[in-house]
Amino acid sequence: MEIRQINDDYSVAPQIEASDVALVKQAGFKSLICNRPDDEQPGQPPVDAIRQAAEEAGLEFRYIPVISGQITQENVDDQAAALDELPRPVLAYCRSGTRCANLYGLIQQRG
Repeated sequence: MEIRQINDDYSVAPQIEASDVALVKQAGFKSLICNRPDDEQPGQPPVDAIRQAAEEAGLEFRYIPVISGQITQENVDDQAAALDELPRPVLAYCRSGTRCANLYGLIQQRG
Protein backbone atom coordinates (compact mmCIF):
# COMPACT_ATOMS: atom_id res chain seq x y z
CA MET A 1 0.00 0.00 0.00
CA GLU A 2 1.45 3.33 -1.10
CA ILE A 3 0.58 6.28 1.14
CA ARG A 4 1.52 9.83 0.15
CA GLN A 5 1.47 12.31 3.01
CA ILE A 6 0.08 15.72 2.04
CA ASN A 7 0.48 17.17 5.55
CA ASP A 8 0.39 15.93 9.16
CA ASP A 9 -3.40 15.49 9.06
CA TYR A 10 -4.07 14.29 5.49
CA SER A 11 -2.62 11.58 3.28
CA VAL A 12 -3.79 9.92 0.06
CA ALA A 13 -3.49 6.44 -1.37
CA PRO A 14 -4.47 4.38 -4.37
CA GLN A 15 -7.31 1.87 -4.00
CA ILE A 16 -7.07 -0.11 -0.79
CA GLU A 17 -8.48 -3.52 0.07
CA ALA A 18 -10.42 -4.42 3.21
CA SER A 19 -7.33 -6.37 4.30
CA ASP A 20 -5.30 -3.11 4.19
CA VAL A 21 -7.43 -1.45 6.87
CA ALA A 22 -5.43 -3.02 9.72
CA LEU A 23 -2.27 -1.49 8.21
CA VAL A 24 -4.02 1.87 7.90
CA LYS A 25 -4.86 1.74 11.59
CA GLN A 26 -1.32 0.62 12.52
CA ALA A 27 0.01 3.60 10.56
CA GLY A 28 -1.88 5.84 13.00
CA PHE A 29 -4.82 6.97 10.87
CA LYS A 30 -8.10 7.66 12.66
CA SER A 31 -10.35 8.09 9.61
CA LEU A 32 -10.76 6.89 6.02
CA ILE A 33 -12.42 8.67 3.11
CA CYS A 34 -13.28 6.82 -0.10
CA ASN A 35 -13.40 9.15 -3.10
CA ARG A 36 -13.84 6.36 -5.66
CA PRO A 37 -17.30 5.51 -6.98
CA ASP A 38 -18.29 1.87 -6.63
CA ASP A 39 -18.05 -0.17 -9.86
CA GLU A 40 -15.69 2.30 -11.51
CA GLN A 41 -13.59 -0.64 -12.68
CA PRO A 42 -14.21 -4.41 -12.75
CA GLY A 43 -12.74 -6.20 -9.76
CA GLN A 44 -12.60 -3.08 -7.58
CA PRO A 45 -13.40 -3.82 -3.93
CA PRO A 46 -16.87 -2.60 -2.95
CA VAL A 47 -16.95 0.41 -0.66
CA ASP A 48 -19.19 -1.41 1.82
CA ALA A 49 -16.52 -4.06 2.42
CA ILE A 50 -13.94 -1.39 3.22
CA ARG A 51 -16.44 0.58 5.31
CA GLN A 52 -17.18 -2.54 7.37
CA ALA A 53 -13.47 -3.29 7.87
CA ALA A 54 -12.87 0.34 8.89
CA GLU A 55 -15.71 0.34 11.39
CA GLU A 56 -14.56 -2.99 12.84
CA ALA A 57 -11.07 -1.49 13.25
CA GLY A 58 -12.50 1.54 15.06
CA LEU A 59 -11.87 3.99 12.21
CA GLU A 60 -14.33 6.65 11.09
CA PHE A 61 -15.36 6.30 7.43
CA ARG A 62 -16.88 8.60 4.81
CA TYR A 63 -17.89 7.82 1.24
CA ILE A 64 -17.61 10.84 -1.06
CA PRO A 65 -17.55 9.43 -4.60
CA VAL A 66 -15.91 11.65 -7.21
CA ILE A 67 -16.06 10.88 -10.93
CA SER A 68 -12.56 10.93 -12.40
CA GLY A 69 -11.88 14.25 -14.13
CA GLN A 70 -15.20 15.70 -12.97
CA ILE A 71 -14.71 17.15 -9.48
CA THR A 72 -17.73 19.27 -8.56
CA GLN A 73 -18.13 22.05 -6.01
CA GLU A 74 -20.38 19.68 -4.06
CA ASN A 75 -17.48 17.16 -3.92
CA VAL A 76 -15.15 19.88 -2.60
CA ASP A 77 -17.73 21.03 -0.03
CA ASP A 78 -18.43 17.45 1.12
CA GLN A 79 -14.72 16.67 1.45
CA ALA A 80 -14.11 19.89 3.39
CA ALA A 81 -16.99 19.11 5.75
CA ALA A 82 -15.68 15.59 6.30
CA LEU A 83 -12.21 16.91 7.08
CA ASP A 84 -13.73 19.33 9.61
CA GLU A 85 -15.69 16.54 11.30
CA LEU A 86 -13.42 13.49 11.20
CA PRO A 87 -10.73 12.59 13.71
CA ARG A 88 -7.26 13.11 12.28
CA PRO A 89 -5.08 12.02 10.67
CA VAL A 90 -7.22 11.09 7.65
CA LEU A 91 -6.34 8.78 4.77
CA ALA A 92 -8.32 9.37 1.57
CA TYR A 93 -8.20 6.93 -1.32
CA CYS A 94 -9.38 6.58 -4.91
CA ARG A 95 -7.99 4.70 -7.92
CA SER A 96 -4.58 6.38 -7.82
CA GLY A 97 -4.85 8.97 -5.02
CA THR A 98 -4.91 11.88 -7.47
CA ARG A 99 -8.59 12.83 -6.97
CA CYS A 100 -8.03 12.89 -3.22
CA ALA A 101 -4.99 15.14 -3.59
CA ASN A 102 -6.80 17.41 -6.06
CA LEU A 103 -9.78 17.74 -3.72
CA TYR A 104 -7.47 18.79 -0.91
CA GLY A 105 -5.79 21.34 -3.15
CA LEU A 106 -9.16 22.84 -4.08
CA ILE A 107 -10.16 23.03 -0.43
CA GLN A 108 -6.92 24.87 0.37
CA GLN A 109 -7.41 27.30 -2.53
CA ARG A 110 -10.77 28.42 -1.25
CA GLY A 111 -9.32 29.12 2.20
